[in-house]
Order: sequence, then structure tokens, then C-alpha cells
Amino acid sequence: MAQAAITLAADAPTLSSANTGFMLICSALVLIMTPGLAFFYGGMVRVKSTLNMLMMSFISIGIVTILWVLYGFSMAFGTDSGSVIGWNSDWVGLSNIGLTELWDGYTIPIFVFMVFQMMFAIITPALISGALADRVKFSAWALFVALWATVVYFPVAHWVWGAGGWAFELGVIDFAGGTAVHINAGAAALGVILVIGKRVGFKKDPMRPHSLPLVMLGAGLLWFGWFGFNAGSWLGNDDGVGALMFVNTQVATAAAMLAWLVYEKIRHGAFTTLGAASGAVAGLVAITPSGGAVTPLGAIAVGAIAGLLCAMAVGLKYKFGYDDSLDVVGVHLVGGVVGSLLIGFFASGKGQSTATGVFYGNHSFDQLWKQCAGVFAVLAYSLVVSAILAFILDKTIGMRVSEDDEVAGIDQAEHAETAYDFSGAGGGAARTTALPTAVAGASKKVDA
Repeated sequence: MAQAAITLAADAPTLSSANTGFMLICSALVLIMTPGLAFFYGGMVRVKSTLNMLMMSFISIGIVTILWVLYGFSMAFGTDSGSVIGWNSDWVGLSNIGLTELWDGYTIPIFVFMVFQMMFAIITPALISGALADRVKFSAWALFVALWATVVYFPVAHWVWGAGGWAFELGVIDFAGGTAVHINAGAAALGVILVIGKRVGFKKDPMRPHSLPLVMLGAGLLWFGWFGFNAGSWLGNDDGVGALMFVNTQVATAAAMLAWLVYEKIRHGAFTTLGAASGAVAGLVAITPSGGAVTPLGAIAVGAIAGLLCAMAVGLKYKFGYDDSLDVVGVHLVGGVVGSLLIGFFASGKGQSTATGVFYGNHSFDQLWKQCAGVFAVLAYSLVVSAILAFILDKTIGMRVSEDDEVAGIDQAEHAETAYDFSGAGGGAARTTALPTAVAGASKKVDA
């Protein structure tokens, strides 16, 4: 018995400074994705909603960080209860965690795992905001973020990644958040917009992006940060799986961008910058759950399929009449579903696990059915609960700004600011030519 105890002690993980440093870098990369998302969404809206869009992402950083420390980490990754929720009183407020106490089975401290997962919790509700652009009270949005994180994200994260969570125990593969992040956010977005309704002028007024360079900057930051999001989710660098995920992230994203652009050229006659950015994000979404299970060739297939299907899906809002302002449903929900289900076809058995898909000899379809269970359970739960939360908030404090404030601009109404100040653009004739027509006209009246 003594010899066995000595052997077990020798085999126990010890803190790895390399893996710890790597995971801290990955955590920072995941955090930069939320400002990247803010720029991506901020450039896609009209000028009068730019600041509100930025703030809807930034407020998630503040709110979710505090909730995660207070109780979110405990709910998501604490001791399982009934396969649906976790809890560990020692983790409430991070009050009883040793500095070098390791995450179970790994070589990184609990604090490092905690802060890495915090960044996932932050960006997930921020993703929802793109569907609600132009029309939601900032105070209502902030309260929604707090409630949604508590009753939707924290439990779903436990289902998918927590020891004892039902999806985790079933064997649903979700490397970095196809279900817990993207389907979760996309379904929530659909649930909320079905409750709060359409923007004033939907299908009638032009609602084009006001700054495509800002969109491309945001997409670039998302692409960059996503390497930490994906490769970091293996929690170390010891066996090459994280490296596979890094490669597949790049490969799938490139394939999705190209597929979106080809579809766009055939369907609409042009290769647009918005299409390139959206296609890249669709590929990033789809490879998030699947990249540890597929080969690089499989990643090309996953990315191309996702790019094509997401490009087709963004037009569904006009057909079915739901106002998904910035295509959160078309990109994140559809991309998450596609990437998660394709694991059932393209899993090679040579990556994160030995599970294989249909194209690699698994003709019993068992992995595909597991993926379906995870996908549709998360989709249904998030859709229904998010709609209920939005309904309650709408009937109590009100979710939407007034129609006048929406038309005049939500930035001024909610934040008392505007994104661009033209007052220093110059004077006289030069001033009038430098400003938009409406502003120039007003300037002429003042000068007169």
C-alpha cells in the first residue's frame, strides 16, 4: 500500500509554468475578443447607434466578471447536482482557493482555469447584443445580461463542460463552445427579438453598416483572439491537440470566408468586405466545437459548409419577418449548429478523443445522435428561457426605447453622446463641403 501511495503521488500532476503562462496568454486573447466584437458590431450599425453597440459589449465585461467571481464559477464548475448545476461554497467569491491549488487533472492553477472560463462567460451574452441593435434600453440590457448569465449561461456551461454535467457525461463533443457559447447566444437572440419586435423601418429604410473598416478591424481582432479561445481550451500544450486546434481554426476560417464570398458573388454579383468578415466569423464559430475532433482536411469541409449555409441563412430574417439586426441567428446559431453536428460526420478519432464520425466508419451514428442531443437541448432551453426573461423585463421596466428616441438615435438618448463629433471639422465653405448634407445645411443656416 505504501508503494502504491508513492507511485500515485509521483503520477499526480504538478504545476507547469509553461502551461500556466500559455493559459494566461490565452485568457487575455479571449478577453480581447469582446472589444473586437464591439468594433465588429459597432461598424455594422448606423451612425446613431454606434456607441450603444460598443457599450452593450463592454458592460458585459463589467457585469459578468463580478457575477463569475461571486457565484458563476461555482455554478458552472462546482460539484455536480443532478447533472444540471454545480456548486462549491469554497469557490464563492474565490474565498478558499490556494494560489498553487491545481485544477483537477491538469497542470494549471484553479485561478488560471477560472479566469480563462470567465472570458467565455463574458463574451457569450455580448454576442446576443448584435441582434438587438438600435432599440433596447441600456439599463434593461444590463439587467438582462445579469439574469441571463445566471439562469442560462452558468447552468449550460455546467451541462457541457462541468464534471457530472449531463451533456459532458453523455459524450457530447464541444471543444470550445459551439453549444455553450454560440448556439446558446444565437438561440437567446432569437428568443429576445421575437418578444421585443422589429426596429422602426425594418424592411423599409436602408440600414447599412456605417463603417466597414471598423467591421474589418473587429473581425481581425476576433480572428486573432479566437486562437486563444480555441487552442487554449485544451488547457495545456503537452500532447499536440491544442496545436491541432490552432491549425484547424485558421484553416476552417479561411475556407468559410472563401465559401461566403463565392456564394455572394454568384448570388449578388460582388465580393463584399462585409461578406468576408461575416464568412470568417462563421468559420470561427463552426470550428469552435469541432476543431479538436477533425483533421485539417475535415476543417476545410466544416468551414466551407458553414460559410455557405450561414451566407444563405442571413436572408431568412426577411423571409420569416424576425429582425435579427446584425445576423446573430444566421451566423452564431446556424454556424454553431452546423459545426456541432458535423462532428458526427467528420470526427477522425485521432484528435481529442477516439470518437469517430460517419465518414470515418461510425455507421451506427451514435456520435451524431449525441451531438443532436446537445445541440437541440441547449437551443430549446436558451430560446425559451431567454424569451421569458425578455417578456418579464418588457412588462416591468420595459425593454425598448421610445419610437422617437429610436428614430433620433439611441446613442444620444441612452448615453448623451455621439460617436463622431464634426464640430471641429473646419469653418466656412470648407466646413460645409466636409460635413454630411444635413449637417452642412444646418451650418449654412447658422453662418447666415
